[in-house]
Amino acid sequence: MMSTPAPHRRRTARRLRATLAVATAGVLAVGLAALPARAAPTRAEPAAGPPLGTVARTAGRAHFEPGPCPRTADPIPELEKARCGTLTVPERRSRHDGRTITLGVAIIPAATSRPAPDPIVWLAGGPGDDAVSEIPLALNGGLNRDRDVIFMSQRGTYSADPALTCANIDQFNADSLGLVYGAPSTGRLHVDATRACRDGLAGRGADLSAYNSTESAADYADLREALCIEQWNVFGISYGSDLALLYMRLHPQGIRSVGIDGILPPSLAGGAVTWKAAQEGFDGLFDACAKQRACNDRYPDLKATFERLVVELEARPVTTTVTVPGHPDPVEVVLDGGVLVTWLTAASHLAAGVPRSIDELAHGNPQRVAEQWAGGKLSPAAFGRLSHGLAYGVFCSEWTPFESEADVIEGGRRAFPSFPDSVLANAPGLAWLHDDCRAWDVPAAPRSVRDVTHSDIPTLVLSGGFDAQTAASNGPYAARTLSRSTEVTVPYVAHVVFADSACAQEITRSFFDTPTAPKTECLACLRPPDFEIAP
Repeated sequence: MMSTPAPHRRRTARRLRATLAVATAGVLAVGLAALPARAAPTRAEPAAGPPLGTVARTAGRAHFEPGPCPRTADPIPELEKARCGTLTVPERRSRHDGRTITLGVAIIPAATSRPAPDPIVWLAGGPGDDAVSEIPLALNGGLNRDRDVIFMSQRGTYSADPALTCANIDQFNADSLGLVYGAPSTGRLHVDATRACRDGLAGRGADLSAYNSTESAADYADLREALCIEQWNVFGISYGSDLALLYMRLHPQGIRSVGIDGILPPSLAGGAVTWKAAQEGFDGLFDACAKQRACNDRYPDLKATFERLVVELEARPVTTTVTVPGHPDPVEVVLDGGVLVTWLTAASHLAAGVPRSIDELAHGNPQRVAEQWAGGKLSPAAFGRLSHGLAYGVFCSEWTPFESEADVIEGGRRAFPSFPDSVLANAPGLAWLHDDCRAWDVPAAPRSVRDVTHSDIPTLVLSGGFDAQTAASNGPYAARTLSRSTEVTVPYVAHVVFADSACAQEITRSFFDTPTAPKTECLACLRPPDFEIAP
């Protein structure tokens, strides 16, 4: 395996953790590249080398064409060694005379000169993240140690054509820092931005009802055949776990093994389970502080303090002004109860500082929380990269038709009985979702999209003990119908453990080597973070 110098690995890991901590654009969004603002797109020519399969035309007009590497928002040096091209697929497979769309493909070679014959295909988070942008995360974890790794932009994402991004929504998210998060007036503006996005994309000719998990699963089935790959492995993170479970149910042919990390089973997806995730992730972090004497002595009963602050801020929001790197002008930030909850779902990636931030807020100093909240909304990674077209395509056809607004509030009340309904109505990262989906106006998917996946494909099911975005309990739930699964919860780690944990990376690599017997011994050596203790 080619090694990466340790200082570079540490810098990369810190950058990923910092970005994960502020990536709050969506419930599952795992933005991965908070690098220079508005970096110019880059293209890399495919490197010489033996082709991975040969070009083939598959049923339904899907075909792969070698060519330049996909565009990226930030430079990705690893693309210089990649073999690249595009997969052309029908926008909607049920319409034989409809238009086609193209999906960017990048094949990163294995670090060894004698790779295993079965590559790994990476399914990105979101919904709406671009897999190509997640290349650094995969390689930082050594996923290409002895296998090629294939990255294809899901339909509608940044390196696909068309890319269903909406700058107006990203700008609204930034501008809304000075608004009360849960106010009805904010909700109306939120929906206005969503409707404008929808109208713009539909005006460009996009069939918005074709951007969903079922079509994406078929895209991956087509890619494997088009590349003439007899057998491959699948690794899906965050929303990619939802897609992976659907893919292995609808198109199991040619799948050797599946890894899923940050689990969201299609049968559970929605606001209620997001509240459950918040409860489990918060409790994991608060319990770790309580068990660490210095943390518990300095920040006693942290859970009660946090829940009290949510109620108080919802009744009396606090306004403060902060300075964010890259933005010379001060930024006004309003903190209410909904903001505090959504902030913590992401801040768990930087768990060591969370107790101090909550304590400072409780003592009248909101700066740390406000700076992190504003940093996420104003980060370059929050502009122009998420496919809102795919995100709402999934949310509005696969989630909201099968869960009422009352279900969301009830799920929140089970998790946080003390929170007011004005907080519970907006699950973390899913503010005003039912209203947005009424504006998005796409038909519901068949109810079968919510079916449980039963499979004997060897599967690694990874969860994080601090994961406040996808519940750790989702792991055992998914594993119960996967007869050859290994279910692992990595303690003290937040959403997408592969990004933050060397142990999770080791387990994942060993799983793809031996899918029925991954090495999990490293779990015994894990310890909680050393929480920051303020004077």
